[in-house]
Order: sequence, then C-alpha cells, then structure tokens
Amino acid sequence: MMSQISEAEAVVMDVLWRSHPLGADEVVAALAERDWAEPTIKTLLNRLLTKGAISASRDGRRYLYSPVLQRQAWVAEQSSGMLDKLFDGRVAPLVAHFSQRGALSPQDIAELKALIEGLDHG
Repeated sequence: MMSQISEAEAVVMDVLWRSHPLGADEVVAALAERDWAEPTIKTLLNRLLTKGAISASRDGRRYLYSPVLQRQAWVAEQSSGMLDKLFDGRVAPLVAHFSQRGALSPQDIAELKALIEGLDHG
C-alpha cells in the first residue's frame, strides 16, 4: 500500500490525473490560482516521486510527470478510511447522516435508489 498522500500532494495529483504527462512548469501553471511558490510545487512533485505515486521520464533537459497511482484507487482508499473512522465501515449511517442534514437532492436520492436496485438484481 502506498504511503499516505497529503492534501497538498493530492492537489498536484489532481492536475496530473486530468492531463499527463506534464512538465513541472505546466504543473506550476495549472496551480497558478493557488498562489503556491514554484519550489513548493517542485517539492510536492519530488515527494510524490519518492512515494511512487507518480513517475518521471526525461524529455530533453526536463522531466515529464505522469500518475502511477490511479484516481479510482486513491478515492477508494480515502473513502474506506473515512467510512472506518466515522461510521464503523458502514455505508448506511453515512447516507443517513447526509439525509438528516438535508444534503441529498432529489437527484441524489434517485441515483441511490438506482444503485440499490442494481445491487438487489446484481
């Protein structure tokens, strides 16, 4: 299992999940609205390389970065950790929590019903 990825590293991963391979300068440009200094972003890229979450290939005098860790695998790991921490690993209390807070739209409810029906017939 891959070392934990910090929130800041996840932001960098998101850039690479959307488009890759990218050079460090392109990652910096994609994160311009965050006001992070270029050395900060390069440090995050190096940490992700060390953790094996991304790979780097040489392109002339620069490196191009691509994700190794797939978004789906990361989301699955994050959501399972959250479920374990907050709801004893159970999904029903999580859904109940959001419904009690009025956070489920009619579309959310319809999608949940369709998912449950799919499980019943699966």
